Amino acid sequence: MKLSRPARRATLVVHVTAAAGWLGLTLGLLALAFAAITTGSAATTEAAVRSMKLFADWLVIPIALSTLLSGLVLSLGTPWGLARHRWVYAKFWLTLATTAASAFALRPGLNDTMAAVSAGSPVTDPSGLIAGPVVSLSAYLFMTVISVLKPWGLTRRGQKQRDQMKRDQKKRASTHKPVDAKVMRQTA
Repeated sequence: MKLSRPARRATLVVHVTAAAGWLGLTLGLLALAFAAITTGSAATTEAAVRSMKLFADWLVIPIALSTLLSGLVLSLGTPWGLARHRWVYAKFWLTLATTAASAFALRPGLNDTMAAVSAGSPVTDPSGLIAGPVVSLSAYLFMTVISVLKPWGLTRRGQKQRDQMKRDQKKRASTHKPVDAKVMRQTA
């Protein structure tokens, strides 16, 4: 499946916007976690954790899925391919892993912290509150770098596809009848 130029451009806009939103949301979660950990005010801690929970419940998963799905459409609808270039493959698996971590680690952890803070307890595990956003931010920055630099070359599958294309091109070129110089002079 090859995307038309307008479809590719629209999908690219969605992908970049969602990825930038996910990065910004993670920075916001990191700032809120830092505020919750460093403040001496129970009200500020509760407000920060409550805000983190709100972001995690309503924004993280939809933005993560938008990034994942638009990236998948781009990889399958363009010459980059999903399993053709190592950097695309790495981005796919990292995006899948961070989406799963957001759904199955970040949100439940925030729910537990929110329950504790709402009951009047202090944040019992500050490293757990800040670890998720730090790991996510690191992954997103790494994915941004490899998106720009496009390192590592082709996968084995990509190399096989490239070699097959070269063989096909060579085969097509050899099936053409060679032009005879004498025949060209006679017809001219």
